[in-house]
Amino acid sequence: MKNTISTLLAARGISLSAPIALKDCNITRPYLLERVGITDGTAFLFAVPYYTTKCDDPARNISAYAVSRDYHRFFAALFDVLLPILRNRFPAYKFAGFTDHSPIAEGEAAVRAGLGFFGCNHLFLTTEFSSYVFLGEIVTDAIIEAPSGEIKVCSGCGACHAACPVDLTVSECLSALTQKKGALSATEQNAVLAHGCAWGCDRCQEACPVTRQAKQSGSIYTTIPFFKDNAISHLTADLVRAMSEEEFAARAYSWRGREVILRNLEFLEKGEPV
Repeated sequence: MKNTISTLLAARGISLSAPIALKDCNITRPYLLERVGITDGTAFLFAVPYYTTKCDDPARNISAYAVSRDYHRFFAALFDVLLPILRNRFPAYKFAGFTDHSPIAEGEAAVRAGLGFFGCNHLFLTTEFSSYVFLGEIVTDAIIEAPSGEIKVCSGCGACHAACPVDLTVSECLSALTQKKGALSATEQNAVLAHGCAWGCDRCQEACPVTRQAKQSGSIYTTIPFFKDNAISHLTADLVRAMSEEEFAARAYSWRGREVILRNLEFLEKGEPV
């Protein structure tokens, strides 16, 4: 089963995958496992790289993860294909797929499974793709031999903290500010203006030496077509207004509503708080 899952994932551009016993995971949402009838078994963690050359655009004004279409759609399509294959090949077992809204603490499980380590910015890092990955897992009630490793962390060089544009002891992360609903205060707007990003913040990731090494080697770039197709690195208010409901719903920033991203774009384009 392990070889089958890793082969299926590798054929779709996902090279980092490994199993971990559910008993060794931090189960944060047990009801999600109960829904699919799995109480014990194995989680096959995998890291999906999403960084493309489009993310290198100097004019990019949104977080790299939002340049492509919403990654939840990628996972939905992936599970629609893989889960029926697995159920057909291994009819004695149950299978379910998760990402983001997961029954387990994904980052911790991925580290213990040996896929990567944690950075000082609390992000999950891989040597090949740095932190530019989405985590997902295929959960099964099959018991697979899978050692659980220790929690590994980065070297602690402090580059990510030095690059952070706000003092997190007195202010929200800029990524959170760009996603905040309602009106922003003048102070909050000025913070976003100084940052120049209408959605999210990648400063700590960009400053990380792991990212720099992955870019130099070229390993950071995904081969998965989903993240290359229909990528938009630079937004304008006019572009967002012109999107149909279907087009807008396909973007990662749609979950907060059109008003939030438009608010940010409008005062960024004006160059001063509105």
